[in-house]
Amino acid sequence: MAARIDHLVTSGTFSLDGGTWDVDNNVWIVGDDEEAIVIDAAHDADAIFTALGGRTLRAIVCTHAHNDHIDAAPALAARTGALIHLHPADLPLWQQTHPGTPPDRELSDGQVLTIAGTDLTVLHTPGHAPGAVSLYAPGLGAVFTGDTLFQGGPGATGRSFSDFPTIINSIRDRLLPLPAPTVVHTGHGNTTTIGEESPHLDEWVKRGH
Repeated sequence: MAARIDHLVTSGTFSLDGGTWDVDNNVWIVGDDEEAIVIDAAHDADAIFTALGGRTLRAIVCTHAHNDHIDAAPALAARTGALIHLHPADLPLWQQTHPGTPPDRELSDGQVLTIAGTDLTVLHTPGHAPGAVSLYAPGLGAVFTGDTLFQGGPGATGRSFSDFPTIINSIRDRLLPLPAPTVVHTGHGNTTTIGEESPHLDEWVKRGH
């Protein structure tokens, strides 16, 4: 059976630099009726476990280590036996949320994760966070961008561990060259496409989003 993309929204808080904000997060599940991976285990391990519907969870993949994207990861891992994958450049952020409980596997640029016969290529796309990654699944015509690229522009870069020129370079060099019809599944908010976003790069740069 071909892989598919399932989606749920979980709610909680994002905390960094002494501030806390209420947020809704997208959780993406990629797989078939037998096995799946979870991209960003946010806020509610029980809801994510229920959404798996009895499938074997092969991996928990973190697009980056802001607490709202990883807070439910250890609980989900404990419940399913799945291993947590994170780019090592985000370990300092991870440790703010889960001190003493490191992730299980390192993600690296160009690495390929395979689930239900579908390949997802890891693209290191720093800027929102040093270890931010996107996951490109050409067989699904999709890319999972975490908080690197949203409908309407790049992710926020006004807090610790982030950098605006870096995120612009990541989007320009790693994401916008993908085929225009590629569906962009984001960490928050609505889905978009590469083709819808690519014409706006210059205006993002000018406004220093």
